[in-house]
Amino acid sequence: FVESETPFHFSDSSFLLRFLRSKKFCLPLAQEMLEKYLAIRQLYPQWFRRLDITDPILSEIYDNGYLIPLPRRDEFWFAYGSHQPLVTPTLIFCPLLSIILRFQISGYCHVNDESGLLMGHISLWSLSDIRNMSRCIQNSTPIRHKATHFINVPSYAAKVFEFITSCLSEKLKKRVYFHSNLSSFHKIMDPKILPKEYGGEIPMAQMIADYKEKLLKKRELLLDLDNLKITINKKAKYVTEMQDQDITGLAGSFRKLEVD
Repeated sequence: FVESETPFHFSDSSFLLRFLRSKKFCLPLAQEMLEKYLAIRQLYPQWFRRLDITDPILSEIYDNGYLIPLPRRDEFWFAYGSHQPLVTPTLIFCPLLSIILRFQISGYCHVNDESGLLMGHISLWSLSDIRNMSRCIQNSTPIRHKATHFINVPSYAAKVFEFITSCLSEKLKKRVYFHSNLSSFHKIMDPKILPKEYGGEIPMAQMIADYKEKLLKKRELLLDLDNLKITINKKAKYVTEMQDQDITGLAGSFRKLEVD
């Protein structure tokens, strides 16, 4: 498959191995995920292209703590400030995560603090965007999701998160957890591994600086992903699913959310 795709030049074993690990070394499933991964990068260039940490806008977002890796436990990653209505910072995180060996093997846990989420943020996302991004991350990226935790979700956003969860596979739905506050989350996760501002020991600023340093070291590799191309079969099931805009029945719920 790799040899048949002329523009495809990431044929080194380390790149291909992440897809095998993600699919527990099942060759057909790994090839299917690889094909999907290459296709979505072309279907959604606004999300996957030019993931440059030196870009002033992206750099400022990370300086504000949008995504922070936890240094104490390799299998946990902590996302702070995820109320910001941006897709790109999340998707630069995915390829970085997938190239780190320990995450390929152990997977990761994603924690979202939604205490700053406002209706203005929610309104910037279309239902199709939310659904398509969910499909991209869960079906097409070679990373193993162990759990996703949401903390401090405001009541007026409940419908949005119900919709997000509905876009996930049954397996991933069982790995999504909601916590009313930080105290309840501390019951299942050792506070010491969190940023100092969340009960841990290492200041958030230090975690941010360390993370940006890692991104800078991998900058050329991340940008080189833009050279990946594949001949897309427009009749393939995953392509038609991605381009299917039928979300009948959901608009009413979100209109009600707007009124409430």
